[in-house]
Amino acid sequence: MDFALLALAPGLALGSFLNVVAARVPLRRSIVSPPSACMSCGHELSWYENVPLLSYAVLRGRCKSCGEHIALRYPAVEASAALLVAGCVWKFGLHPEALVATFFCLALVAISATDLEHRIIPNRIVIPSAAVVLAAQTAVKPSPEWAIASAGAFVFMFLLALAYPAGMGMGDVKLALLLGAMLGRTVPVAILIGVVTAMIPAVVLLARHGSAARKMGIPLGPFLAIGAVVALFAGHPLLHQYLHH
Repeated sequence: MDFALLALAPGLALGSFLNVVAARVPLRRSIVSPPSACMSCGHELSWYENVPLLSYAVLRGRCKSCGEHIALRYPAVEASAALLVAGCVWKFGLHPEALVATFFCLALVAISATDLEHRIIPNRIVIPSAAVVLAAQTAVKPSPEWAIASAGAFVFMFLLALAYPAGMGMGDVKLALLLGAMLGRTVPVAILIGVVTAMIPAVVLLARHGSAARKMGIPLGPFLAIGAVVALFAGHPLLHQYLHH
């Protein structure tokens, strides 16, 4: 537990970096330079304006220069990253598996942020992440399980996309590669939870807007990410309960 608490600080820093990734990768801008700046007025942020969570609170969610509102996505990404990094250390301890799980979770946070804001899952994030996780999992726990699960999840989601193209994009299909590579045999748990939880806002929209809700897209990536996190931390017990009951 002590190591998990210590992991919160680097998790916040990594979350700050993920905000840069989520903001710039969809725009095909460098994540290295220029330094962080307000997306509205271009004001370059000072170090004290770029402290995870604290700066947002001190600035009351607004740019110091132009007063433009800073999206809630920024503190949400930082907090999510910190909690997930700490959770990975708590779950897997000081073991290489914790590093792989941390990388996986951070990739999910970046993917979720870009999907929520831009309605895309960038190939520049999901494909390299899937390759890294597959190689790392195979090295840490040698088995064909990871490659088989990755390919199987991809094929399953591809068939779903063919059956329901209006509700699922190829980004979600490629995300399945990453989920399978990390989760192995528990990837069905992630997909099931992701699809079921995505139905909740869909039902709400349908109840509020009727047939017009069919034209209102809901990004599936964040819900698949939620399912993946649940499967990462509790996938085996859930799968065991399902198979035996």
